[in-house]
Parts: sequence; structure tokens; C-alpha cells
Amino acid sequence: MSFSRRQFIQLMGLAGAAGMLPGCNFGSSAKKGPSDLYEVPKFGNVSLLHFTDTHAQLNPIHFREPSVNLGLHSAYGRAPHLVGDRLLSHFGIKPGTIEAHAFSYLNFTEAAQQYGKVGGFAHLATLVKRLRAERGAGNSLLLDGGDTWQGSATSLWTRGMDMVGACNLLGVDAMTGHWEFTYHDAEVLKNIEAFNGEFLAHNVNVKEDALFDYAFSGFAGFNEDTGHAFKPYMMREMGGVRVAVIGQAFPYTPIANPSRFIPHWTFGIQDQALQGLIDQIRESEKPDLVVVLSHNGMDVDLKMASLVSGVDVILGGHTHDGMPAPSVVKNAKGVTLVTNAGSNGKFLGVLDLDVRGGKLVDFRYKLLPVFSNLIEPDRAMQAYIDGVRKPYLGQLDEELAVAGELLYRRGNFNGTFDQIICDAQRIVGDAQIALSPGFRWGTTVLPGQKITMEHVMDQTSTTYPETYVREMSGEEIKLILEDVMDNLFNADPYYQQGGDMVRLSGLDYVCDPTASMGSRVSEMALDDGTRIEARKRYKVAGWATVGSQSPGRPVWDVVADYLRDVKVAKVAKFNTPILKNVAGNPGLANYS
Repeated sequence: MSFSRRQFIQLMGLAGAAGMLPGCNFGSSAKKGPSDLYEVPKFGNVSLLHFTDTHAQLNPIHFREPSVNLGLHSAYGRAPHLVGDRLLSHFGIKPGTIEAHAFSYLNFTEAAQQYGKVGGFAHLATLVKRLRAERGAGNSLLLDGGDTWQGSATSLWTRGMDMVGACNLLGVDAMTGHWEFTYHDAEVLKNIEAFNGEFLAHNVNVKEDALFDYAFSGFAGFNEDTGHAFKPYMMREMGGVRVAVIGQAFPYTPIANPSRFIPHWTFGIQDQALQGLIDQIRESEKPDLVVVLSHNGMDVDLKMASLVSGVDVILGGHTHDGMPAPSVVKNAKGVTLVTNAGSNGKFLGVLDLDVRGGKLVDFRYKLLPVFSNLIEPDRAMQAYIDGVRKPYLGQLDEELAVAGELLYRRGNFNGTFDQIICDAQRIVGDAQIALSPGFRWGTTVLPGQKITMEHVMDQTSTTYPETYVREMSGEEIKLILEDVMDNLFNADPYYQQGGDMVRLSGLDYVCDPTASMGSRVSEMALDDGTRIEARKRYKVAGWATVGSQSPGRPVWDVVADYLRDVKVAKVAKFNTPILKNVAGNPGLANYS
């Protein structure tokens, strides 16, 4: 990316090279009424429309943003590690507005009742059509950052194909992936072949022992010369501007998810390979603009942007960070804009670019919240959604219980719906302790709302849902907690995998996120105050094991049984750690 000297100095003067920019001040929109929310004047000659991490939510939902998103080391006080009032202040968003509700957890229940649900592919389709029409035919790309084919009951039951159809109808030009890979590899390839856009991933290769089979598979994305399992990039010409889009799939897929589903592919960040690919593309394809469509997670993208040069824009996903403005990262040959567009279909990023003389000279950015009350649903998309869901409505609509309080998931250490899931496992499994993964996907249920089977499936729809109840030593439990904690708070973003802390029932502990590996967790105790002993064994319930398949029932059946029994779902005790050495952290608000 090239800017004038004045523009470059102005950008680099921003605190942490990660704040608001001229031309993308979201705060100005807070002065307008809701009817003006989607007025985004055309600018420049290339437009990139970006959504990510919808997690298969075809209909509008509620989704609460985190109140705990700690940033440590170089991430302290920087986006995306800002919550509540500090996030609003940083981005110039007026408290109490519809935008404040979209981007923060503040007064969530009251604001959700006032402004209604967000997302929904039918509403997203209307917004996309409007923006593309305003920008003119052929001047925009619709890019999907991945985690689209997983996260709902219907996506699980159709093996992602319901979302492939929705994305085709939406007109997605290209996507990359993560949870898409958690179906069996043959299903993944079937979905990709049915997808009308380009599935891009420069950092996924076929293992050497499978190259021969892939050479004769006929799969269009495989490159026998390079070993790429999928097409690494695409070129598009838009109004005379040549745009290269490179795919960066989630690098830790075989570690964070069962590798048994994808035995023939390798992953990784591969930033050196990315640099080589960029250099090759710039030399041979002569693009005016280079875009990386990433599912790294925002902290990884920020580091990668500082090390890899020649990229104008990184459109990021995975960590579900709804950031109202790009971060601007300096590297050896200029700067790179880094964005992240939230989750659950809640946002649509609109990046309008002025590209002249083979260079990016200016831009405007808006991350638009998709409020279903403010946007008419697209009829064709709504008909498709109704049709694909119709065979499953009896199961989806089963009422299990009533929410006795706000039930949400997102947050570094626990969420109230996570607590319900853990309590269900512990009580149904007659265990002392229960564990649940720190997944960031999962919709929010308002107090007094009926909890349906669909809500439970929104929290649990994976291809490895089996539960277990087994004995673990205190030492083993601590090791699990320490390992996940290091993934979350390692000083090097390249060693972070982007999830949140494992959730618990029946167990409390003290956490020092600033400590080193092996020293962050202390004072572990059962709910009755009994200290956990390293060599003593405890009965532990859990689910979603990565290494091997567990023997128990799917977790959604366990949670459904629990909810049918309690009738009103309310957290009796919130098992969340006592935190040390993070007082005043801008990513920490109203912690209890």
C-alpha cells in the first residue's frame, strides 16, 4: 500500500498504530438516527464487502459481546482487547446508541429488547444487494472469512450443505475456512465443489503420502505442482483495477479440532510461504491491490501484517472481534490495514478503496451492524431458509426450559450458557467437576425467553459432541487449565489459537494471566472449598475431545435432559476464577 508522506505520518502517529483513521470514523454515524445507519456513500473504485464467523446462523439472533477480553504484553490497551465503555471511547461511539449496543455488552438485555435481533441471511442479502447496486456492477467483491458451514443444528444435519446453498444465493465470491474442515474430508470436498465461489487457502497442503491419490481425484482445487490442497489465491479485475485475494485458513485446525477428520492435509501460519506467494503474484500478475482473506484471529493477523510486506488489506476472522475501524500496521514496505468483522452474521464490513496508478491511495471503512428490525428480508433468501429448515422444525422448536437470566457464551473465562452446559454434565453425569471447551460461537438467550432445542444446538453443534465421565488427578486437571491458558495468553500471538478459557462447573481457582506457563493457575478447590490435591483423583465430566472419540451420549442430549428437569435455567454458582495482576486492564469490565 502506498500513501503520501503526509498520510503516512498521520497514520503512524496514531496510538499503537491501531486506532481510528481519517475516513473511517464510526463515531460520526452515532450522531445519526437508525434510519441512517446503512447510508454508506460510494467512495473510490473498488469495494470489499466482508463477513465472517456466521457459524451457520441463517435467522436473526441475539449475540452479546464480551465483557472480558484481556490484552497482555504488546496487546495491552489495543484493539481488539477493549470492552464496554473503553471500546466505545476508543472508537468514538456514543454510549446508549444503537451502535453502542452492537459493539458492546453494556445494558445488553434492555438494549436487545429495544433494538431487536441481529443478523439473518435474508437481511444480510438485502443489505449486500443494496450496497453492490450503489457501487455499480463489477466494482465489489463479497468475501467470507470462514466458520460459515458449522454452528447450527441444520448445518450439522446437512453436513454444511444448507450454508453452501445460502452462500451461493448471497453471491459470495470467495471464502476461506476453519470449522468447514471439521466435517470428514470427503464431505468438505463435496461442499467446496458445490460452492459457486472460490475456496482459497494458500496454507493448506496435501501430505506427501496422499499426493498420488489426489492427483487422480479430479478435485479442481488441488495443484499437483505445488501440493496446495485448495486454490491459494484468485485474481479479479474490477473497473480496470487488478485485485489479488489470497486465502489464509485457520492455521491450527488439526490441533484445535480432531485431526482424524482431515488426515491428508497440513496447515500452519506459513508467513514465509505467504511472503513468497505475494512476491510471486506481484511479479507475475501485476496486481494493483493485494488482499489476504484470513481466519488467523486478529492478534495473529496483526503480527503477520508487521512481518509480511506487500499486503494492502487483511480481512480477518476467527476471534469474533467486531472492530469498528481497521488497525494500521507498519511493515518493511509500508502499512497494512487489518480488520475483523465479528460473528454470527451480526456485521458486514464495507471497505471502499481508491486505487490509482497501481496503488491504494485512500479508503473508507464501515462495519455495519445488521439489525433485522431495520432491514427488510430478501424474499428469495427467506424462502430458501424456510425451505431448508422446514424438515427439522419439530426438533428445533422443542421448548426445553425458560431462561431465568441472560444466557450468553462469549468472554475469556466463562459465560452463563457455558455454566449451564457444565452444570448439566456434572449433575447428569454425577461428577465432581465438569469441563467444556471455550468456544466463541453460540447465540444469546434473553431472560424469560423459551430455551429451545435449537438454542442448545447453537452451543453444541459439532461433529465430535460425545461426552465422557472419567477420573482425573488434580495434576491432570491443572495441566489442562494451564495448557488452555497459555493458548489464550501467550506473549507471542503465533502461539495463540484464538479460543477462550475452558469452562468449569464444581471447580474454582485463582488465575494470574501475566504469569508464565505452568504458573498461571493456583488455589484450585471444589465448590465446597476442599482444595484440589495433585495426586488425588476426581470424577470429571466433559465433551468435545480432540484426540479420540469419547464413549458417551452427544452433549446436546445431556443438556436437554437437564433443562427439561430444571424448567427454569439459572446459574446457581458462576465458576469463574479470581484474577490477579490485571486490575485496570482495558479488556476487563464488571468482572465478578
